[in-house]
Amino acid sequence: MSTVNSDLARIDSLAQAGGGLRLVWHVRLDHQPDDGPFLADGVVAVGGGSAVVTARAASILLAERRDVRELCTQRRPDGRWVSPRLDAPKLPQWVVATTPTTAYAKAGSAVRDPVTGDRLALFDPKTRARALFIDPVLAATAPVGLVEAASLNALSMAVGGLEGDAGDPLAEALLRQSLVLLADALPRLRQQPDDAGLRASLMLAALLSGQGTDYTQGGVNGVLGHSVAPCLGVPMGVANAMLLAPTMRFNAPVTGARLARVAHALGDARADAEADPLRAVAAVEALLARLPVPRRLRDTGVAPEALDGVVEHAMHDWFLQRNPRPVTREDLEALLRTAW
Repeated sequence: MSTVNSDLARIDSLAQAGGGLRLVWHVRLDHQPDDGPFLADGVVAVGGGSAVVTARAASILLAERRDVRELCTQRRPDGRWVSPRLDAPKLPQWVVATTPTTAYAKAGSAVRDPVTGDRLALFDPKTRARALFIDPVLAATAPVGLVEAASLNALSMAVGGLEGDAGDPLAEALLRQSLVLLADALPRLRQQPDDAGLRASLMLAALLSGQGTDYTQGGVNGVLGHSVAPCLGVPMGVANAMLLAPTMRFNAPVTGARLARVAHALGDARADAEADPLRAVAAVEALLARLPVPRRLRDTGVAPEALDGVVEHAMHDWFLQRNPRPVTREDLEALLRTAW
């Protein structure tokens, strides 16, 4: 599955370097399980987060041969969220990256119901990528705005992971280093759009953010990003960035001193000593102020009356339960009004 229309020879050369794989490129994606066997040894996702997540989801649907609503994470009548066990063997996955994405390392995927707009989350560790290829030529194919937005998603996820109380030192190390790399590379991206090393650094930061957040909580920022992007047409990373400071302030009464880890990673050397959660908010706002991205939802042309639909979708997101602080519908409405 590819979002790249050129450089296929380059991808073939990577395959040879990765063990002599022979790639046969298929442009048809309309294969149905009833059409007979799908003769493939694996799946190579070429592109960014959309390609990676779609490849995983397609592999699940192909293997399980059931309606997606039977396979997705569901909320039971008692309020509990349940992710069905997906036992069928899955095709192995490889990723050839063109943009930064936390999806590199994940085992989750999602599809959106075109009728209801519902986000249907799928989870299967068997779809986790076997390998990630970062190539300087392919890294240069993505528009700089896309790279920037994708990196902002990694930034928001790393902050959300450090807000949690998982107590996992290895996850904390991954997330801190992700923020260090992002704080260094993001402000330079527009001035050095063709710097392959800079783009590779952002890809590495996204990988670390994705790996670290596998062991932490995540929460309301990601939930609102999942809903704002499809409902309002705002790129997810940009939506995450606009909502990051408001969601950090919302969680601050619970996250407290844990936010000092964020501030310190973003360059505030006194943050650990003073343990003031608002220093982290200030550090995030200072970083975002250096980037040419919209700061408020209204700056993207979003009308205030459109926010109600975002809240409705967000209330059905599995990740809402993982926020450090309980979140109500009224809280979501307030956060969106603040970001607007």
